[in-house]
Amino acid sequence: MKTPRLPIAIQQAVMRRLRENLAQANLKLDRHYPEPKLVYTQRGTSAGTAWLESYEIRLNPVLLLENIDTFIAEVVPHELAHLLVWKHFGRKAPHGKEWKWMMESVLGVPARRTPSICAAIRTAQYLSLPLPMPATSTHRPPS
Repeated sequence: MKTPRLPIAIQQAVMRRLRENLAQANLKLDRHYPEPKLVYTQRGTSAGTAWLESYEIRLNPVLLLENIDTFIAEVVPHELAHLLVWKHFGRKAPHGKEWKWMMESVLGVPARRTPSICAAIRTAQYLSLPLPMPATSTHRPPS
């Protein structure tokens, strides 16, 4: 499947959210963490991933286009929080107490392990599963 082209306005909105969240975190933490690299190469049903060593956020362009507002409000800070926890505390549990604190106290976003769009994706996948075929009857109609 070919990667969709993201309109520049959407890319700018994502970057604006990332920079706002980062500035807020730097202010509250009294740090100067750099801006992470942001790429749109995530595939599958994952909305995004944070790559610690390369300090990179990978976002899923297909899911972004389908859920722009939720994606910007939830996924961008979710992945940034992973990078900030790694910079601030070192390697910790992916959705542990440090991550929850970073999401809620620093970024001011509800700490959800999976964004609300992921629940919608799982529901859609469940609803699109093929129905099981009925068992073949051993009863033969009368001749």
